[in-house]
Amino acid sequence: MPLGAQTPAAAPAFREGTHYRRLRQPAPVDAPAGRIEVLEFFAYTCIHCHHFVPVFKAWKRTVPADVVVRHVPVGFAPEFEPLQRLFYTLEAMGRLDSHHERVFQAIHGTQRQRLHNAETIAQWAASAGLDRARFTQTYNSFAVVSRVRRATQLQDAYQVEGTPALGIAGRFYIPGQAERTVQVANMLIARVRRG
Repeated sequence: MPLGAQTPAAAPAFREGTHYRRLRQPAPVDAPAGRIEVLEFFAYTCIHCHHFVPVFKAWKRTVPADVVVRHVPVGFAPEFEPLQRLFYTLEAMGRLDSHHERVFQAIHGTQRQRLHNAETIAQWAASAGLDRARFTQTYNSFAVVSRVRRATQLQDAYQVEGTPALGIAGRFYIPGQAERTVQVANMLIARVRRG
């Protein structure tokens, strides 16, 4: 049985306004027609996001083929931008799968690294086996800066208040509630699928 799946008799009653909210205005969706987009809003500095990684990762392996899952690093303040850029740099370099969790480990693990500006992030990238010159060039690219801007627009459209949180199909926002978050997501995905 998929993570967070419930039998009909055991399915908890999730209520709008308590466990999720419907957006007043639809948020932009980048998924192809016929696909349901799920966005995970996170911050590398958020310990709750770090703890949510294994739950969300396990859940992602169970989603049906019509569900598109993407991570969106939040930018609640200007000091979030360097880590947003780190995320999109890893993505642009094709190293997100191998390094996403390593960033969380660097910040929250025994190293407790302060990755708070371009220099400390470039140092970390080099120590993590990435080519520093290529990393820095990508980090400073127009494409990465544009992706950061887009992430902040999505965060605003979903009215993200904290992390981790999920956005569903440009219509629903789920505040982070550990495993319950993916149960609510399953319910809302089924609702979107029904139309």
